[in-house]
Amino acid sequence: MKNKILATLVAFGLVGSASAIEINENLSINGFIDTSWNDLDASGSANDSQQLGLDEIELNFLFNVGNVSGAIHIDDYDNDGGYPEDEGIDIEQAHFTYGLENGISITVGKYGSKLGFEREDPSGLYTYSRAYQDSVTTGSSFNLGDVDSNVFEGVAISYSGGAFGFNLSFHNAGDSNLENDDLDTELSFSYTGIENLVLGGGFLFDNEGNNAGSRETDVVNIHAAYQTGKLLLAVEYTEQDIDEANLVNDKLDGYMFLADYSVSDKLAVALRLSNNEVETSTSDFNKATIAPRYAITDSLGAVIEYSDLDYGAADGNLLAVELTYTF
Repeated sequence: MKNKILATLVAFGLVGSASAIEINENLSINGFIDTSWNDLDASGSANDSQQLGLDEIELNFLFNVGNVSGAIHIDDYDNDGGYPEDEGIDIEQAHFTYGLENGISITVGKYGSKLGFEREDPSGLYTYSRAYQDSVTTGSSFNLGDVDSNVFEGVAISYSGGAFGFNLSFHNAGDSNLENDDLDTELSFSYTGIENLVLGGGFLFDNEGNNAGSRETDVVNIHAAYQTGKLLLAVEYTEQDIDEANLVNDKLDGYMFLADYSVSDKLAVALRLSNNEVETSTSDFNKATIAPRYAITDSLGAVIEYSDLDYGAADGNLLAVELTYTF
């Protein structure tokens, strides 16, 4: 298996992709193909389901010329349970970064949040599914790092020096009228000054003034991961304060515990427990996951996941097999 501290740094957004195909000194390409089979045995108000097919295809072009670097992520993502082609090819991210002196850089374009332990792509997850859900079958706004559901357009100022890193983003959700909507703001941090420990987190102030109800959401997130021998331990806490009329819940929280153990260079097992409150319900969502994964080759990995799901009057059991090819 890949070095867990490196994998954790990738998950926290502290380093780039671990590998890429170099075209020339200014351009390299990487990406992945992600496919799975999953079976949901549900009770209560949820329905049983079974799916087999492609989940996501992504091709990333990475540029580097002088003090300017850039990235274009072309993505075909299964966002509705159908095949990826139902969604169409999309520019998931497109941004360039100008590096200044003293560790300061400025990024302009379309990019994802820096918050959240679980990052944007399958290569940034230790499991098949994500930690948080709003029902037995749908995802959640607590999955902060999920760029397929949470992407910004704006300007970010970053600082990286020694053990500390900071990122301040001024952005909007895309295609919004800024005459009626203040810019959203995200401040994130990372700290790696303690051996084998990575800390991260920050704040998001989301102003949706042009939407019905003038909704505003403040998010606080903190997460940590510690490597001891073959065992990686991680914890995350997120709190959302939502200002909108007629909400069932306007103050929500979610948390996650993860233990990942490397049995060998090729085999590892992840155990995850997660819980989050649901905005439109008085019910909490609880999830318990065990997910062995195996490196078939350096580029092809397999994950087998079993999750027990509990959501109010509905619950379910999820069994999934995922294959991810990276290059």
